Amino acid sequence: MGYDLRRFHGEVDEELICPICSGVLEEPLQAPQCEHAFCRICIHEWLTRQQTCPVDRTPITPLQLKSVPRILRNLLSRLLISCDNSTFGCAAVVKLDRLSSHLEGCEHNPRRPVQCEQGCGLVVPMDELKDHNCIKELRALVESQQQKMKQFQQELSEQKREINMLKEHIHSFRLSSPSVPSLMESIGLDEISRWSSSLQRARVTRWGGMISTPDIVLQAMVKRALSESGCPPHIINDLMENAHERRWPPGLSTLETRQTNRRQYENYVCKRIPGKQAVVVMTCDNSHMNADMLLNPGLVMIFAHGIE
Repeated sequence: MGYDLRRFHGEVDEELICPICSGVLEEPLQAPQCEHAFCRICIHEWLTRQQTCPVDRTPITPLQLKSVPRILRNLLSRLLISCDNSTFGCAAVVKLDRLSSHLEGCEHNPRRPVQCEQGCGLVVPMDELKDHNCIKELRALVESQQQKMKQFQQELSEQKREINMLKEHIHSFRLSSPSVPSLMESIGLDEISRWSSSLQRARVTRWGGMISTPDIVLQAMVKRALSESGCPPHIINDLMENAHERRWPPGLSTLETRQTNRRQYENYVCKRIPGKQAVVVMTCDNSHMNADMLLNPGLVMIFAHGIE
């Protein structure tokens, strides 16, 4: 729809009037043959009913419409128009091409965002400020955030469940097909190998000092040391999960299997986690070990003592 003719100051040429709505052209488009000009919205609505020019009935389609000449756009841009908010007290008269920028900052705009000064600090449309209730709005905001957080936690739990299922599938597949490279060996192996190679080789002298259920504080200290050592971020959480006996491979999962396999421990290639009584046993460094003694991408073993 075009601009209301009564808003303009001075004479408006009839060539600038839309034949459909009788308002001043807004976002004008032109018919290809007869070159009659119309408001964008007006002509598109007209063509949904009949695909002819409203003035002389020349056949046209929406795809045939084109922009009006520059001279017509210049004539429109120079017209003087009252602000949309004149009924709310704005006395500004601006050129048509400056109307949009004026409306953005017009202090009489009833929908202009303003900050509540009653205590909540929320930004609301100016015309809603008189009915604004800080407590009600803040409660609604908190409830909305809580709902979003709940939904996020549900999605996160579902993703963790799917990741754990995938890990179990990969682990089971690897145990049943030892000759097939693991997923971690084919994705990101170079990055993991470079990091592992940067660590100092370690020797465990007292395997009996291994802590099977490290507490949260101890795990946090080791995790921080892993990060500071340059461990690839995408495997840190996996490594720390593998520091607890609930995630150990079959060859370490029970006291009985640990006693049975004790002689094999010396065959592990262990790398010292800098500054900690802990080592990593990376799968990429221990391809010589039995599959039931390894876990992707590797094991973190934390000790009370006994690391050289």
